[in-house]
Parts: sequence; C-alpha cells; structure tokens
Amino acid sequence: MSTVTLAIDDVDSSCRELLQKAYDAFNARDVDTALTCMDSDVDWPNGMEGGYIYGHKAVHDYWIRQWHMIDPHVEPLRFANDDEGNIVVEVHQVVCDLQGNIIADETVHHVYLVMQGLIKRMEIRKLVTPVI
Repeated sequence: MSTVTLAIDDVDSSCRELLQKAYDAFNARDVDTALTCMDSDVDWPNGMEGGYIYGHKAVHDYWIRQWHMIDPHVEPLRFANDDEGNIVVEVHQVVCDLQGNIIADETVHHVYLVMQGLIKRMEIRKLVTPVI
C-alpha cells in the first residue's frame, strides 16, 4: 500500500483544478461536465454494489441510478501525491436518503490516476482508525 502525507498540498495545479471541476460537477448533478474530466475508458468504483465500472456510459448510467436512490455530497479537503504516482484526495462525504436523512457522514480517501490531463482510474479507500 502506498504512503501519503495529506498535510501538504503538493499536487500539480492543473490536476487539482481537474479534480475540483469533477467534484463540483458531481455535486451539481452535472454528469456531462464531470465526464469531460475523465478518460473515455475510465475505471470507476461502484461504491454502492462493489467492483468497478468502465467508460463514460457506465459512469453516466451509474450516477443517474445512484441519484435516484440517494443524495450524496462530496467535498475535497486536501490533495496529495502518493509514492505510486496517484493523487489522493481526502474527502468529506455526506450521503442522505431522498428525504434528507443522513445515511453516512464520513471522511474517505479518493485515489486517482490522472493521465494526459484526464482521470483514468479512481478508487475509494476508507480511513482506518487506529486502535489504542
């Protein structure tokens, strides 16, 4: 597993802007703008059922389906590079049901591979709380 220090924002500004654009579009439910940030063959995690989906159409359909069941909001807190060439974004995510009740309120890491100015792959990593 890669190591990362999220205290320092050492991510290239163009990558940070690309990812921020994708987060803003997702939160605005603007799937078409979000897809402009992704490679046409993007590998994207299916956070609801597990596994991965591939490509723009699959991401589009997944998000539309997701938004009919839940109301997620993701806010990037910090950006950092890991030692494997990925960008790790610490994200505060709040997921509500369609009546506004909070289902989940947590901080996670989104790990991106950005190639040629587009998101090629994303994965979700839950933060591990140390046992004292």
